[in-house]
Amino acid sequence: MSFHIVLVEPEIPQNTGNIARTCAATNTTLHLVKPLGFSIDEKSVRRAGLDYWRYVDVVVHDSLMAFLGEFPNARMFLSTTHGDRIYTDFKYKDGDMFLFGRETAGLPQELISENRDSAIRIPMSENTRLRSLNLANSVNIVLFEALRQNGFPELL
Repeated sequence: MSFHIVLVEPEIPQNTGNIARTCAATNTTLHLVKPLGFSIDEKSVRRAGLDYWRYVDVVVHDSLMAFLGEFPNARMFLSTTHGDRIYTDFKYKDGDMFLFGRETAGLPQELISENRDSAIRIPMSENTRLRSLNLANSVNIVLFEALRQNGFPELL
């Protein structure tokens, strides 16, 4: 069983590093959609101390359009503060992809509008709804719900 985390134009290397670590620990594929706000070449990864990077299944895509074109029939969930449904409202299954947008702007509004039925959100108080949770925390919340629903496949 495999889930996919898709980071669309991530900007903060520490968030991506934390998410990569989660993906390594859960056998989850990490997709990075360019442009990236940082370098992931071998020298940069080594300098950042990401000793687990070699255990991460990372796929880099040149653009959001290229990514969407590569997976036209995949079941995708768009994580956004603008989602109508809560992330626990769905039954997740093998191969599902979870898209997360840039830290400063989220996912493109047009993409969300075209996919309202699969736009999910994490409940937050009205006071904080204008800002989202940290990207790495949000990925963990959603991914671990999907893993829980499926009995934590292949995890100890």
